[in-house]
Amino acid sequence: MSTSNQLSPSTYHRLAFGSAYGLTDVGLVRQSNQDNFLIEPEQRLVAVADGMGGHDGGEIASRLALESVRDALACADLGRFRAAACADACAGDALDPDATWQDEHMPAVVAVHDAVDAANARVYGANLRSGHGQGSGMGTTLTGIWQSLPGGPLLVFHVGDSRLYRHRDGELAVLTRDQTLYQQALEAGQADDLPPRNLLLQAIGPTADVTPDVKVFAIQPGDLYLLCSDGLYGNTPHAAIQQAMAGAHAQSLDACCAELIDLAKRHGSRDNITAVLALVEAS
Repeated sequence: MSTSNQLSPSTYHRLAFGSAYGLTDVGLVRQSNQDNFLIEPEQRLVAVADGMGGHDGGEIASRLALESVRDALACADLGRFRAAACADACAGDALDPDATWQDEHMPAVVAVHDAVDAANARVYGANLRSGHGQGSGMGTTLTGIWQSLPGGPLLVFHVGDSRLYRHRDGELAVLTRDQTLYQQALEAGQADDLPPRNLLLQAIGPTADVTPDVKVFAIQPGDLYLLCSDGLYGNTPHAAIQQAMAGAHAQSLDACCAELIDLAKRHGSRDNITAVLALVEAS
């Protein structure tokens, strides 16, 4: 099921907030696997990337993006970001009276933006060196969760159409928004002549700049997060994904990942398929 390009092994990983397990599969049609995933326990970082590009370009892009985010967040100086934020806030005579609880997480949010920028710069630079201009060359989606401090919330970062789901109290919610022309058309109320579902509005690598969606979510024991490529959810009903995740527990994450990949195949997925589960456990 795995690929030689796989960054993290398909084994159980212990994180500060719980456990994680990931599985990736070439699928029923593709000749190679351009998906990849990363689980870094010490950094409390979990991410998936779905690469695209001729030959082995997609495999390279997804791996480069994940490695870049990992390295950037490992070196993130949250104290520096916090000092800079404080300096900005103190530029006037007083602190901003309208500051919200989210301000305390701003240093981590800035660090995530910088990490995604670093990933984009690395893949974009590789494209330029290969002779590809703006808007061409290899690229990849990038979706991940990062707990910047033990016990803190999850920072979600997202570019493209891989997804983050959260199963909580029997309900399955999608925490990311697909950055596709299809999703844009749906939101505009278009019902007919919808564009293909896989046309991305942005990705890591093809252009010099990228704008990730970054959000902060509080966690609670029992939360089960699924990070996956579109090969998993594209043809698979939401209810089927919810049912598969409903029975998962700390000792069955591997079986649940395998079940999710099997579901995607049975529902006709024609792409690479990746499922990564992260379970929040009571401390």
